[in-house]
Amino acid sequence: MPAPKPMAGRALLVTSAALLSLSFAAPAALAAPTPSTTPSATPPAGMSTVGGTRLGQPGTQVNLAAGVPALPGDLTGRSWIVSDAESGEVLAAHNAHWRLPPASTLKMLFADTVLPRFPKSTPHRVVPADLAGIGAGSSMVGIKEGQTYTVRDLWLGVFLRSGNDAVHVLAAMNGGVEQTVRDMQDHADELQALDTHVVSPDGYDQPGQVSSAYDLSLFARSGLQKKDFRDYCSTVRAEFPGDTTKNAKGRQVRGSFEIQNTNRLLSGDTDVPVYQGIAGVKNGNTTNAGATFTGVAERNGRVLLVTVMNPEKKEHNEVYKETAKLFDWGFQAAGKVSPVGELVPPKGAVGAGATPSATTAGKADTSAKPVAAASAQGSGGVGVALAVAGGVVVLLAAAAFLVNRRWPLPDLVRRRTRP
Repeated sequence: MPAPKPMAGRALLVTSAALLSLSFAAPAALAAPTPSTTPSATPPAGMSTVGGTRLGQPGTQVNLAAGVPALPGDLTGRSWIVSDAESGEVLAAHNAHWRLPPASTLKMLFADTVLPRFPKSTPHRVVPADLAGIGAGSSMVGIKEGQTYTVRDLWLGVFLRSGNDAVHVLAAMNGGVEQTVRDMQDHADELQALDTHVVSPDGYDQPGQVSSAYDLSLFARSGLQKKDFRDYCSTVRAEFPGDTTKNAKGRQVRGSFEIQNTNRLLSGDTDVPVYQGIAGVKNGNTTNAGATFTGVAERNGRVLLVTVMNPEKKEHNEVYKETAKLFDWGFQAAGKVSPVGELVPPKGAVGAGATPSATTAGKADTSAKPVAAASAQGSGGVGVALAVAGGVVVLLAAAAFLVNRRWPLPDLVRRRTRP
């Protein structure tokens, strides 16, 4: 773990950032196209401009000034984004607001919405209705009717095995699938994730269910502010409750089996080593969505988020390979590259009734045209006039968001060697 920054300096940064955030209106979205189950081969010409006008432009957006490393030349994801998880600066993006099927990465929104509502020790006995409506071919952790599980068990099933059965049980505890979908959509709207249309809580392919690389990064950033979320998404292996049987003495005993996280940058695979500094977050894969992934990693006190959606290259573990390349680039470029946009804060952090706009905070360059991923030169950052607006309540709300997002990542996976 890097040494913590002095509190006085951090407080000054928080206050300054809070003041700065008040000088800009929240970003806005263009009229969104009607969601589709199967994405087109090319991004729409006009996409949302939440977080900055450049993020609404098709193609790669990056400012490759002197001293900034070139982006990897073999990226094939339909959409991707690299951002600083704490400052919110978007370092580079490619079709960031393209509305695409999210697969199980949508479970990040599910968790961020529902996780705070039930203590982890709460037991729940599964009834048949809890498991109704699970899509054919869904990923499952192995929940059985008539068995009792704690909320912690269920969340481990969601994060490690992407279990749609665990999602449906938790949704049943939350008032049912329909209520949970409404709650998730409301929370997405609060986070200003305006590309997202929720149809199922588990991310299973459904007509009209879409999100974007930008929105998935917002979900991860919000969820990672919660300790339980951080703990679950960083867990590599866990014991999961199995069947209840009778032993040789006739006593009932509960068995268990091991589950492993399917995030290959966290658990490793034959062609993908554990990524240095990785600490979550969530992967997904369905027929319509292809492979999707959002990851968070930390090096030398810098915390980055990378989201990649649906690489056209269909090699084994390609989404993780492209994510790792973007992490490598992000850690090399951070502090050198001018941002092209920002991850916006929730509505409540910029004042009640705030409406989105196309403006971004800080030194984000929103004026330049798209650039080629590996070679083109972006224009420099534009100056910002600091204008403080709003009352004390708005200031405190913004400051609270900035304080709360400076979360400590779990240390157990940071310095692990490959298994």
